Amino acid sequence: MNAVERNRYTDTWRAFGAGLPRPRAILVISAHWFIHATAVTAMSQPRTIHDFYGFPPELFAYEYPAPGDPDLAEAVAEVAKPVWVGSDRDSWGLDHGAWSVLAHVAPHADVPVIQLSINGLKPLDYHLELGARLAPLRHQGILILGSGNVVHNLGRLDWNQPDGGFDWARRFDEAVRAEMSEEPGEVLRTARNPDFASAVPTPDHFIPLLYIAAVAAAEGHRAEVLVDGYTYGGLSMTSYVVDGQPVVRADHSNL
Repeated sequence: MNAVERNRYTDTWRAFGAGLPRPRAILVISAHWFIHATAVTAMSQPRTIHDFYGFPPELFAYEYPAPGDPDLAEAVAEVAKPVWVGSDRDSWGLDHGAWSVLAHVAPHADVPVIQLSINGLKPLDYHLELGARLAPLRHQGILILGSGNVVHNLGRLDWNQPDGGFDWARRFDEAVRAEMSEEPGEVLRTARNPDFASAVPTPDHFIPLLYIAAVAAAEGHRAEVLVDGYTYGGLSMTSYVVDGQPVVRADHSNL
C-alpha cells in the first residue's frame, strides 16, 4: 500500500529521490524475485508485476512504465564475474518490491530500471560478495536500491500495533543498525543474534539489505538511517543510505 499512500516513510523516500542527482539507471534487488538462479532483467520494457492478492483495486491498476536497460544488464553480468548472472528477457519485470518504492523515489518512471534476482540456493555470504562486485556501478551513475525489510515476520503480526514493534523486533533492528553504522561488512554477525529466527523467519526480505551493506563496505563507507519505524509488531521499516551519497553521477565521457 506504500505505493499509493502517503505516510512518513513514503514522504521520506520522495524527498530522498527529489534530492538525488538524476541517475543513469536504477538497479533494484527486491525481496520478491526470489528464485533458484542469479539473473537480471534484460528487456527493453519491463512489465509491472502485481505479485500479491487481497488488496484494493487501485493497487492492481497501478502501472510503473519505466524502461529497461539491456546494456546495463550486460554490464551487471560482466562486473559480477566470475559469478554467473543470467539474462531474463521475457519472464519477469518490475515486482511490487521495486515499484512500491520507485513510485516515490522516481515517480515519473523516466529512469531505466532493471532488477537483480535473489538466488535462494546461495548462502548469505554469497550475496555480500556479489554486492561488493556490483559496487563500482555506482561510479557509472547507477543507483543501487535494495527493497525488503530488516524485520519481516508476517506470521506474528499484531494488527493492534499499526506503529509498534515487538521487543524482539526492536532488539534485532537495533543490532542491525549498530553493524550498518559501524562495520557494514560484518552485518552477518547479526545472523547469530538470538532474535534472528524471529526477525528473519525466511531470508528473502533480509537479503536486499546485504547488497547495501556490501556496497558500503566495498567503498569504505558506513550506512546511515534514512527513516525508521515499526508496523504491526513484526515489521521494521528502517531504510538505509550509503554514507548519505547513494549514487555518484558520472557524465557520459567518463562511463
